[in-house]
Amino acid sequence: MNRICHAHLMSKILQVLLPDQEMAEIERLAKAERLTVGEWVRRTLRASRAARSLVESETKLKAVKLASSYSFPTADIQQMLREIEQS
Repeated sequence: MNRICHAHLMSKILQVLLPDQEMAEIERLAKAERLTVGEWVRRTLRASRAARSLVESETKLKAVKLASSYSFPTADIQQMLREIEQS
């Protein structure tokens, strides 16, 4: 017997209180792009999240590259395990 699962995407409402002047500016920007305020906000939030992810990834990669450029001495794992067992 075949089972079909339907995943329903849940939508959430986000209420943000803005001063009238700020809301008017957002409405003007959305209108200039021929978008609803809701769509303009969704696109802006997506772009902000994507930019943040990119910056975080670049920072992590720089840290890994810097760490790999060092040449620190390392221990012999077998010797370390013997020393631990002797304790």
